[in-house]
Amino acid sequence: MLTGKQKRFLRSKAHHLNPIFQVGKAGVNDNMTKQIEDALEARELIKVSILQNCDEDKDEVAEKIVSQTKAELVQLIGHTIVLYKESKENKELVLPS
Repeated sequence: MLTGKQKRFLRSKAHHLNPIFQVGKAGVNDNMTKQIEDALEARELIKVSILQNCDEDKDEVAEKIVSQTKAELVQLIGHTIVLYKESKENKELVLPS
């Protein structure tokens, strides 16, 4: 689990990022989960946007992505999810302790 200090650090790092995935009418599927996992391995910190036409509740979408990718939910603000997962091979972010 991330501490408050680590979440603040990650939020500041994520601030300038653009969402690289969009969850729409189809919701979260296995293919999207796989792509999000790959992106997390490459970048560690990503944003996912939930479109207006998404039928699922944004909290459910965030929960589903987190449980399927084993990532950490840094923030859910508006319709944007910020996710963090430590990379095995491309580790760049050093979290404050």
